[in-house]
Amino acid sequence: MKKKILISGGGTGGHIFPALSIANALKRRIDAEILFVGADNRMEMEKVPAAGYKIIGLPVAGFNRKNIFKNISVLRKLFKSVRLARNIIRDFKPDIAIGVGGYASGPTLKAAQRAGVPTLVQEQNSYAGVTNKLLAAKARKICVAYEGMEKFFPAGKIVITGNPVRKNLCDNTGDRAHARASFGLDTEKTTVLVVGGSLGARTLNESMEMGIRKLLESGLQIIWQTGKFFGNRAQLAAKGLSGAVVTEFISDMGNAYAAANLVVSRAGAGSISELQILGKPCILVPSPNVAEDHQTKNALALVDKNAAIMVTDADAGETLADTVISLAADKKKLEAMSRNIAAMAMRDSDEAIVDEILKIIDK
Repeated sequence: MKKKILISGGGTGGHIFPALSIANALKRRIDAEILFVGADNRMEMEKVPAAGYKIIGLPVAGFNRKNIFKNISVLRKLFKSVRLARNIIRDFKPDIAIGVGGYASGPTLKAAQRAGVPTLVQEQNSYAGVTNKLLAAKARKICVAYEGMEKFFPAGKIVITGNPVRKNLCDNTGDRAHARASFGLDTEKTTVLVVGGSLGARTLNESMEMGIRKLLESGLQIIWQTGKFFGNRAQLAAKGLSGAVVTEFISDMGNAYAAANLVVSRAGAGSISELQILGKPCILVPSPNVAEDHQTKNALALVDKNAAIMVTDADAGETLADTVISLAADKKKLEAMSRNIAAMAMRDSDEAIVDEILKIIDK
């Protein structure tokens, strides 16, 4: 008999890609009808249908921490989302509801729990978000990627599964020289991949804008993925310089990772999981604009194991280029960091999470 699975969350690629990985693994294992619930006007409303799944959007939005008066409309949207989530649960009648984090997962899983539908929470970060902490009390299982999560969740419900990563990244870990050639770069030169994310990380991009000439003059070559709002400025910064590939979006990230000796990135849980699976030495610049400053805590979990270097957002403008140049020149350190970050990887996380989902459904 076909099982009905509801998956809720999104907002960023860090939530959406794991959700899609879980959905794909479920489809490989069981006969399932899968429905996603996301937030209107967020990335999931485009990415989920593109992957072949149905999604319903809620008007839910995040709280404004800087201007509390703007939260009146946020509360209205939340109450409306709670009502809509109840209707979705009533009409779809899921066998289980899975929350992957993001604005929509709160009202959706709360509605499921009130209706007696079993729930599973997937917490990607080393520091749990407020929504997942609230949902944990009635969740059957909480799948996590880091040790020590007992300080946030009931210990008996925790299963360490890791974070699912995009399958195409693992499949495409090809020849480094071939990958560099595909970007039109020198096949022998030390290559740095700078990942600004789909929307672009302002600090990373501005730090690169200031440091691009210095980096290239040091003998490095750069693949700089800017995100969609910084492309023109980045092109201007790199104009007339050789050894830099500047692009708003990279469709084949597996190829970009394969080309790189070193990666500069924000410290989102999804990005870190990819770097661990691929064993990539990295410099992490945590975003300060996230709940509970969880990216800093994600980065420190790697720094503590000599698996990454962290540069704070505030210091990046002054120090990022020099940090990249220094690390890129230290081959022994790069090799040690590669070993250490690879040792932290948890593979087949999507399958491990599906194992837990099926145990709950079978009960």
